[in-house]
Amino acid sequence: MTDSIKKFTDFQLHPTIIKAIEAMGYNSCTPIQARCLPILLKGQDIAGLAQTGTGKTAAFLIPMIDRILRSQEKNEELPDRVFKDWQDSNFILILVPTRELVTQVLDNLHQLTAGSGLTSIFLYGGVGYDEQKASLKKPYQFLVATPGRLLDLYKEGLIDFKQVRAMIFDEADRMFDMGFQQDVFFILNRVPKERQLLMFSATLNFQVTEMAYEAHSNPVEIDVSRDKVTTENIEDFIIHLGKEEKPKYLLSIFKKYNPQQVIIFSNFKNKVNRVADFLTENGYPALGISSLMTQVQRNRVIERFKSENKHNIMVATDLAARGLDIKGVDLVINYEMPEDAENYVHRIGRTGRAEQKGMAISFVSDRDVESLVRIEEYLKEKLDTIWLEDTDFVTEFKPLPPEDFYRPRFDKGAPPDRGPRRNSSDSRRPRRDDGPRRDNNGPRQEGGPRRDSGPRREGPNRDGPNRDGPRRDGPSRDGPRRDRPPRVDAPQGDHNPMEATGPDHDMPEFERPNTDRSSNDRASGGAVHRDRKMGRHQNSSKNPNRSENPRRENLGSQDGSPDRPQDRNQSGGRKRFDNRNDRGAKKPYNSRPAAKSASAKPSGSLWGKISSKIKQLVGAR
Repeated sequence: MTDSIKKFTDFQLHPTIIKAIEAMGYNSCTPIQARCLPILLKGQDIAGLAQTGTGKTAAFLIPMIDRILRSQEKNEELPDRVFKDWQDSNFILILVPTRELVTQVLDNLHQLTAGSGLTSIFLYGGVGYDEQKASLKKPYQFLVATPGRLLDLYKEGLIDFKQVRAMIFDEADRMFDMGFQQDVFFILNRVPKERQLLMFSATLNFQVTEMAYEAHSNPVEIDVSRDKVTTENIEDFIIHLGKEEKPKYLLSIFKKYNPQQVIIFSNFKNKVNRVADFLTENGYPALGISSLMTQVQRNRVIERFKSENKHNIMVATDLAARGLDIKGVDLVINYEMPEDAENYVHRIGRTGRAEQKGMAISFVSDRDVESLVRIEEYLKEKLDTIWLEDTDFVTEFKPLPPEDFYRPRFDKGAPPDRGPRRNSSDSRRPRRDDGPRRDNNGPRQEGGPRRDSGPRREGPNRDGPNRDGPRRDGPSRDGPRRDRPPRVDAPQGDHNPMEATGPDHDMPEFERPNTDRSSNDRASGGAVHRDRKMGRHQNSSKNPNRSENPRRENLGSQDGSPDRPQDRNQSGGRKRFDNRNDRGAKKPYNSRPAAKSASAKPSGSLWGKISSKIKQLVGAR
């Protein structure tokens, strides 16, 4: 069968299909239809490549409808066209990338299956599940779906992929670009291996053909667009301009050509509403469609665009670049050049459909030059350039709305109706019921007196603010600091007492902690400590208030326990106990220091040494 056969009646199609095709106003086949029909009617796999607007949808729907009708009738005249062992639960699965394409394929199915008794259902996201779940419980022969919603209902056990007899991928390359590659392989691995596989698109890449081979399919490749990617019914031009001149040129094109139905494509979904509002404010009512809208809103926009009005203008992203078969579109404008060269073919393919003439104009600014180079390399030809005369330009018009007006702002302050700021005296919230408000400088919280934290500690790194007050109650805390390692006992044998040892040897003498002095040592102003450090005799007579044997006097414990030999070192002095107080009694590590008066000063400070010296002089008199 060659391209010379141009009539549908030459393929011995089912009478019901012939009647439906004639009702649609078609008699002759397009090149892609003439080459695909004989192959698909025999049950072979196919990979079809053709320009947009050449009837690819009908090329795979007509043979599938014919095979199902003959399988239901069990017609033996043409056994090659019959699905073997066709059951009422079997169906044809059609996968498409977008919701708009689902609606487009479903409309063609309703027209081609009119009077045949075949049922078609759809599945796509953006709408409720209940209606779609109800449709799956009834018998159907065609299922048109997007991969996402299809898998959602499959995982709920509502779809049986084992009942698929033929699988069709419409715009398969776009499906892969949108990230559905893993979903497609998931479905292919669960359908029967005996299914018929069909793939159609205006641009097929290597990934699509590789998917067919991995699915153990050997499709017949049909390419009717080898010489020219775009159809001959479309005249496409470019206009070189500046980025800020695009709104002016857009209005000027409407003034010069006066189109009836226009689609304006933009690369950015946030710019769709800006351009649509710009045209509306300047006397050209326009509608916008993008992924920012719900499915109900998108369907409403498409229905309004299809209706017959004086001016139908739709501003869209690449969402509407595929699958929209809208008759009467006489002009397509690319507000920005698409980054993908294949999307350029699909964009301008919205015009010049069904053997009608169409025009496409693309704005090329300095930011679109790289995209223009890729498109011309893909088309293998240079695009013609057109210019506008001075009389064609619009001089007075309302400017394009600013971008910040449509972009959500996150730096806005609080609304004016929220009242004054919280730090004002009259804007505080009412107090809670569980107690008074707790401020830093307010009254005490009900629940007990304020706990005293003791006087400010003197010494290094202790002179910070807000640390005054009486010390907390508890036993005296003498001994080494917990955050320091314990002092090591003096070595035995030859040792120079002038050499300072321990972690405090770099500190001034008056700042070193008095961790080894008894109560009598503190009363004497630290004289015993200095005598020990300088190696003087313990019975020095410099301090008249000290007893003859202060060391012997301090060997007993607080509870009156006798002195123990094991508590003495070789030189006769008492061993050091890091966990004992000055009298040798053990104390708990979590014990609190004894409460002192607010006027008391630690004996280790300079003020303590001066006051001790004064007491010595007064006692001597």
